[in-house]
Amino acid sequence: MQTQEFLNYMNSKKEVTAGTEVHQCMCELSQEAIRLTMELNSQYHTADEIVSLMRQITGSDVDESFRLFPPFYTDCGKNLKIGKNVFFNSGVKIQDQGGVTIGDGCLLGHNVVLATLDHNLDPVHRGNLIPAPIHIGKNVWIGANATVCKGVTIGNGAVIAAGAVVVSDVPENTVYGGVPARLIKTIEEDSAMTKTHDNIGAEGAV
Repeated sequence: MQTQEFLNYMNSKKEVTAGTEVHQCMCELSQEAIRLTMELNSQYHTADEIVSLMRQITGSDVDESFRLFPPFYTDCGKNLKIGKNVFFNSGVKIQDQGGVTIGDGCLLGHNVVLATLDHNLDPVHRGNLIPAPIHIGKNVWIGANATVCKGVTIGNGAVIAAGAVVVSDVPENTVYGGVPARLIKTIEEDSAMTKTHDNIGAEGAV
C-alpha cells in the first residue's frame, strides 16, 4: 500500500482491523518514524537541521520558522501538518495516524501528547484502531503534560492548562483545564497581552 492510499484510508475515519494491509502499512511507517526520530533525538542539531529532519518525518513542507527542543516522538509523522512560527518544547509526542493539523503560532509545552487513535472497546477486537483527526487553530498554547484526544478541535487563541486532558472541542479564545478539560475562563482581547501570567496552571508551557 502506498503512503497516500494509507492516508486516504485513515482520513476516512474508518476502523483499522488488526493484521490487514492498512495495519501493516501503519507498522511500516512507524519503523521509518522511529529511525528518523532517533536520529533527531540522539545528537545535537542546528535549527535548520531540525527543520530538515521534520520535513523527512512528515513527508511535507515544514516552514523554516519551526522550532523544536528535542526529544520529539511520533509513531507516524506522515499525517502531521505544521503551520508557521510553531514551537514544540521537549518531550512532545504526536500520534498522528488519524491526522493532526497545527495552525500558525502554536506553542506546545513539555510532554504534550496529541493522540488520534482509540482501540476498539470490544475485547475480542481490541487490536483494531479507530482514527479521528485533531485540529489545532492559530496561536494556541498547550501547557505542559496536557493530552489532546482524537477528534478534538481547538479554536484559535485558546489555552490548554498544564496537565489537562482534552476530550471535546475547545472554543476559540478560551482557557480550558482539568480532567476532563472544562472551561476556566474566556480570554478578553484587550487583556490577552497583559494577563498572560494568570494562575491558570498553564505556566511553563514554553
